[in-house]
Amino acid sequence: QVQLVESGGGLAQPGGTLRLSCTAQGSIVRINMMGWYRQAPGKEREMVATLHNAGFVNSADSVKGRFTISGDNAKNRVDLQMDNLKPEDTAVYYCTAFVELPHPPGLTRSFWGQGTQVTVSS
Repeated sequence: QVQLVESGGGLAQPGGTLRLSCTAQGSIVRINMMGWYRQAPGKEREMVATLHNAGFVNSADSVKGRFTISGDNAKNRVDLQMDNLKPEDTAVYYCTAFVELPHPPGLTRSFWGQGTQVTVSS
């Protein structure tokens, strides 16, 4: 199957920066989308930013102008550069990927990482 390996995250001060990375490993024909969601305590999981294989980027209004998503197709990797962090960005961040698998041909599935904590506090 497919595993999503996340790295990055941690503690940052307001106005600071952090970078998240996620690499998809396993039997993959094609990745149609990779991106990041987040879930703060007591809140629903929400989309942060997603990168589609046609180059289309979708991002939440709350992070536009501050967060940048980028990808490396050859490495099955997606990064999230987070600048000008705010306390309200505190959450567990989850990598997700929509993947085409080799068997049976054409089968697609969504996968999730285990999550990485991002805390923004002075």
